[in-house]
Amino acid sequence: MKTLLITLLLVSCSTSSARHLPLDTVNYVDLSKYLGKWYEIARYEQKFQKDCTAVTANYSLKENGEIEVINSCRKFTPTGELKTAKARAWITDDETNAKLKVQFFLRSIRIPLFAGDYWILELDDDYQYAIIGDPSRKYLWFLSRTEKIDSDLYEYLIKRAEEMSFDTSKLIKTIH
Repeated sequence: MKTLLITLLLVSCSTSSARHLPLDTVNYVDLSKYLGKWYEIARYEQKFQKDCTAVTANYSLKENGEIEVINSCRKFTPTGELKTAKARAWITDDETNAKLKVQFFLRSIRIPLFAGDYWILELDDDYQYAIIGDPSRKYLWFLSRTEKIDSDLYEYLIKRAEEMSFDTSKLIKTIH
């Protein structure tokens, strides 16, 4: 019985650690280049994005140094009802600017408990595409400055996400 318990404990620890392998971000993000409009190319489906198409995110710098986030999408089709969600974001790693917290709920007061991780994991030198995720690997987005990207770039993003231990079979492409 003791051997069985130890085995189960070891298996659960190894499974848990495999899910939470260290996740590296990009070395540095120039916020002035990152700000602006991004188009979602693909994502893991989330309750808060259910039935969304034509998804965009717009980031702007606020006077207090935080980032205002305005996400928008169309319901069901690219011409469907427009939905928007506002959030506040702040840098949690001043050395790289690649780790942020984003808070949609009760956004008038910074409450880290209600904020999610937003890590910039891959970023084009010209700030034309990015991979965004979190260390738990429950969230993943491919973003681009354009509504569509070519298939070679999409395959590259898939490959990079897989190298970071994301399950790319869960990705859904965004229709614009």
